[in-house]
Amino acid sequence: MLEITELEVRFDDDGFLVDPAEWTETSARTIAHQDGLGELDPQQLSLLHQLRLEYLRTGAVPALMHICHLGGYEAGCMTRLFPDAREAWRIAGLPNPGEEAKAYM
Repeated sequence: MLEITELEVRFDDDGFLVDPAEWTETSARTIAHQDGLGELDPQQLSLLHQLRLEYLRTGAVPALMHICHLGGYEAGCMTRLFPDAREAWRIAGLPNPGEEAKAYM
């Protein structure tokens, strides 16, 4: 397994990717493994891609229920598939959303 330090991506002090363009599915899988989540399944990867697309489209933190809807899944899918919103955001390779947004994640 690759260590995060071997991925050639940069993280801030809170563990968020500095540049979302550096994200790959390999980095997502590595972060998930190192955080104890194991293998990401196809639904999780699909939601990570949807989360990235919505963030890159709007520049804002989207509601997780909206991400589930866009992905064609049930409303609570993110809470079922990820420990919390912060973890999904981090695995999706998105930048630090700021203190206020993290408080709601």
